[in-house]
Amino acid sequence: MATTDTQEISTLFKKHFNQTSTHTVRAPGRLELLGNHTDYNDGLVMALAVDRYIFFAASPRTDGKIELISSAFPQPEVFTVDRIEKNPAAPWANYVKGVLLQLRQRGVHFSGFNAAITGTIPMGAGMSSSAALEVGTALIVRKLFPYTLTATGLGTPPQRDANGQLPALAAAERLEMAKVGQAAENQFVGVKCGILDQISSLFGKASSVIDIDCRSLTVENPPMPGEAIIVCNSGVKHELIGGEYNELRQNCENAAAKLGAKFLRTVELKDVEASKGKLTQREYECARHVTSEIARVVAGAKALKAGDHEQFGQFMFQSHESSRDFLKNSTRELDILVELARKHPGCLGARLTGGGFGGATINMVRHHEAQGFIDHMKREYEKAAGIKMDPLVCQIVDGAA
Repeated sequence: MATTDTQEISTLFKKHFNQTSTHTVRAPGRLELLGNHTDYNDGLVMALAVDRYIFFAASPRTDGKIELISSAFPQPEVFTVDRIEKNPAAPWANYVKGVLLQLRQRGVHFSGFNAAITGTIPMGAGMSSSAALEVGTALIVRKLFPYTLTATGLGTPPQRDANGQLPALAAAERLEMAKVGQAAENQFVGVKCGILDQISSLFGKASSVIDIDCRSLTVENPPMPGEAIIVCNSGVKHELIGGEYNELRQNCENAAAKLGAKFLRTVELKDVEASKGKLTQREYECARHVTSEIARVVAGAKALKAGDHEQFGQFMFQSHESSRDFLKNSTRELDILVELARKHPGCLGARLTGGGFGGATINMVRHHEAQGFIDHMKREYEKAAGIKMDPLVCQIVDGAA
């Protein structure tokens, strides 16, 4: 963690708790490069961990209480380790509480602690601050109360070195930690998300793509081309708890069942078209999007490997069009952003990123034309949508630590 980041979260902790924190962690947000709503369909997805983070500073306490403070919300949230429940006044804390409950179910023992949380991930932009919050929670508990997760339960707790540091997480344990975060969001928060976001936060690698196979749960990190990655936030807050996300998932599951499959991963587009009569219109649209999107991820990976950035950019544009026309998780503002991006000669590709229904677009731009693209998008988006917007240039970074 960079010194300035450590100082800021440590200062916030000390100001509120009047003591020095014993541990800090950070977990990055993610951008979905290609593969919209494919993860919970057992599909393929390409993501990036980027230099916008959730930061934790924490220290143990002995009275069985957990006190959370956040720079984004005015009121602390206080509860006891034996009574972890939702508080309608502090929905942001549900992501932390859900992880604590999942860890307990897996046999992890923890007592009380104080924690300060801050972040640089824009809220509501679809860059997955929620998954970063979940991953950060699991990591800070590991630092406070060392544990080892395995596929079958708990392993031998890790030992601290002479400097009090724990060993780095092995890939298998990072995967188990991602499952903890996903389960917290599915079962406690109430969003039936896939595992993309949590894996992305944990398996990021600087200057590399995160290629995820959501059926085998394998991850690869091929190099990312040296183009600029620029995020344009529509200003329409993306909020998935409202039910749209869960509704999309239900339509995908219904379509798969009617097509004789457990997940749409094993269905091809030609099968969807041939069996259109078996599906409702929404089931057909969702299945058409997902099956074509998985095929785009396969083709996109080949294009990147071949160094064909222009072709990869075309897959990004096609992905957005499919999300807009079939999955229907775009918005007027996201569509405007993509069309404005398409008009700039430096832009190779653009699409909505994340769950949709608001949030942001991801843009792959020729490196030497990044500033011109930023100026163009700021100026033209305000004209077209009446919304001031400052594009973010994102660096591709290592995963949570």
